[in-house]
Amino acid sequence: MAGKKKQPAWCYYENKTANGTTYGKLYNWYAINDPRGLAPKGYHIPTVAEWTILTENLGVEAGTKMKSTSGWENNGNGTNTSGFAGLPGGFRNNDGNFSDVGASGNWWSSSEFISFNAWCRYLIDNDGDVMYIAKNNKRDGFSVRCIKD
Repeated sequence: MAGKKKQPAWCYYENKTANGTTYGKLYNWYAINDPRGLAPKGYHIPTVAEWTILTENLGVEAGTKMKSTSGWENNGNGTNTSGFAGLPGGFRNNDGNFSDVGASGNWWSSSEFISFNAWCRYLIDNDGDVMYIAKNNKRDGFSVRCIKD
């Protein structure tokens, strides 16, 4: 397993290419910090501070403003007034199990917390108040968003 060796890796949810059409790829943290660069030229993976600036600027119901208008379970669709169009692509945990497609969207930051954890942000289906912040295992598979330099 690449993550155990601290090597960059990605997959599709449940390793099914068809899920990539809707949700894109899930990356481990090593992939977003690989020296070859995951982000296209002129873009970068946001830091935890940049994610915080975004959510603070969006204010109340930041999560609802960031969610796509369809695809979320439990009446969790958003308004997408931010233009972020966050999809509930779920995640892959560090032991290889997939979870929460339809119920959560999870995005890495480029910021490390400690040697085996890094900061991420996530949205959940039944809450629109905030985009939560968490520290997750760098071997987990999450979505990635790039921002312009």
